[in-house]
Amino acid sequence: MTLYRQLLIFTVILFVALFAGIWVEKLHSTRSFLVTQLESHAQDTATSLGLSLSPVMVDNDIATVDTMINAVFDRGYYRVISFKDMEGEVITERILKVEIAGVPDWFVNLVPIKSPNAESLVMAGWNQAGKLYVESHPGFAYQTMWEAMVRISIYFLLSVSTVLLLGGLGLRMLLKPLKQVELQAEAICRREYHIQDKLPKTRELRQVVNSMNRMTNQVREMFASQSKIAENLRRKAYSDQVTGLGNRRYLSAQVEARLEAAQGVARGALLIVQLENLKKINDFDGFAAGDTLLKKVADILKQETQVIDDVALARLTGGDFGIFISAIDPADVNSVAESISRNIRKLAIEVDSQVENIAHVGGVTYDYVPTLSKLLSEADNALQGARRKGANQWLVAELSSQEDQTVKGKIWWKETLEDVLAKDDIFLYGQPVVSSADHSRVLHQELLSRIAMQSGEIVSAGVFVPLAERLQLVSKLDMVVLAKVFEQKEKMATLKSIAVNISPSSLGDSLFVKWILAQLQRLPGNAPHIIFEFSEYGAVQYIDLVKDFSREVQGLGHGIGLDHFGQSFANFGYLKSLRPEYVKIDRAFTKELESDQGDSEFFIGALCGVAHSLDIRVIAEGVERDDQVAMLLELNIDALQGYLFGQPQQV
Repeated sequence: MTLYRQLLIFTVILFVALFAGIWVEKLHSTRSFLVTQLESHAQDTATSLGLSLSPVMVDNDIATVDTMINAVFDRGYYRVISFKDMEGEVITERILKVEIAGVPDWFVNLVPIKSPNAESLVMAGWNQAGKLYVESHPGFAYQTMWEAMVRISIYFLLSVSTVLLLGGLGLRMLLKPLKQVELQAEAICRREYHIQDKLPKTRELRQVVNSMNRMTNQVREMFASQSKIAENLRRKAYSDQVTGLGNRRYLSAQVEARLEAAQGVARGALLIVQLENLKKINDFDGFAAGDTLLKKVADILKQETQVIDDVALARLTGGDFGIFISAIDPADVNSVAESISRNIRKLAIEVDSQVENIAHVGGVTYDYVPTLSKLLSEADNALQGARRKGANQWLVAELSSQEDQTVKGKIWWKETLEDVLAKDDIFLYGQPVVSSADHSRVLHQELLSRIAMQSGEIVSAGVFVPLAERLQLVSKLDMVVLAKVFEQKEKMATLKSIAVNISPSSLGDSLFVKWILAQLQRLPGNAPHIIFEFSEYGAVQYIDLVKDFSREVQGLGHGIGLDHFGQSFANFGYLKSLRPEYVKIDRAFTKELESDQGDSEFFIGALCGVAHSLDIRVIAEGVERDDQVAMLLELNIDALQGYLFGQPQQV
């Protein structure tokens, strides 16, 4: 708590204590005065009224007595006026119930007042006619005390407010030098050195300011010399000269230091951003253009991670960037990776050499303390997965604490995949694609492949398919997956339509294509309609192979579909020649509908117009919330897919 607040609070406490004493004393004195007044009032009334009744009682005129008592009682200052004979029998009596208007009950209970009373004899000549009893009403006393206490409380509040206002301003002026000292100290922490020229008049404060000024000068000289040496060494050892980010050595040091400090309990992520065509840009546009692109990417990384507390950014080599984040939730890592990928993709329009594929983002999250080599290896695998998904794509994998701690390299993955292929250890999972008009109507089931590791863990296709492509095992893998599909005759008979993902590069294997066509020809009449789904980026890369394959399968009553549509910058024109049954909008565009920029909405609307003119359905993937559904329906989407309508289930 600041000194200013402490002084204000202390002042308030003093005022409250003073007010409490004055309030209690004022209440006590007022109560005593009013009680004395009531006693005097009751006695005077009893005496005077008794004398007035004596002549009337000579004639025993009770009616007149009653009239005289009523006249006095109706003034409202009495609770009881009672006239009794000498034997105690009531001749006439008036009683008023005690009701105190305008005074809170707590105040009445706090200050009890016993109603004063008085008696007098009433004579009838020389004989005693009776006794007159008068008791005052306490309401007037309570009302008078309450009004007095309210007034004094109001005066006190006004006084306190005035003192606090003026005293607060005065304290601020007196303590202003201390505030300047605080700002001076904070400035030193920021390597800013301010000198207070205006010295306070108070001797003690002036000495503090002078000492602070001397220390500031000494620290400034010390930091000036040491900072110059340290910055030069750091720039040479840990900084990238082009982007201003850290270099590989810097990132390695940061990662290892944080992992070592975790001591067995950790959570974080490592992302790798890889520019795909930096050499081409350097060759066609010059190294200055390449450096400009690197700087823009670095700026994007800084912007997207500026709100993260613990992050290390580095340019690893060439067009590779590394991002290490400590203590971050996996869901947030996905959000960061997607945002980086989306912003880097926008740089394509600024490159003179018309490069479409700018960069891929791959990353890995962890919930235990791995080694740096393992993080880099798994992040590189994820990077390959992002490359397979298409141009300018991202992928973040999870590194579970249950996994083997040894690094799984190409040899390990090759042996594992070959073992999986030999044993057919592949499982199929299905996820529905529903009609946008009727969410209960399933248009088709998309079949997704999974493999079982030796540890029993189920691994999704996004992990092992990129590795299979790099290891030239993808066509064999696709063949095993399709064989699993064709074997599901009983389950297939209950489905009208299914979609199966295969790699476009597999179509380069003529034996694989012939095998598929042969299997399709042998399918029974009740077999479902099969849609072979390709990623848009891969389909564009192998457009001629996909066209030939599409003609063949369409001739057999089946078709093809395009997944992750929008990843490539290819024109919509190729849809006319390819004629897929549907195009599935990439989930990045679905998510971008949340913003008000309108780019995603325009893209989806334009795509729907072109696709519908060619009788091609449009599917939105990654739908997870009702508000996304509402926006997509307005854009004339035909079908929806996502966790909102069902998670993948084993078939």
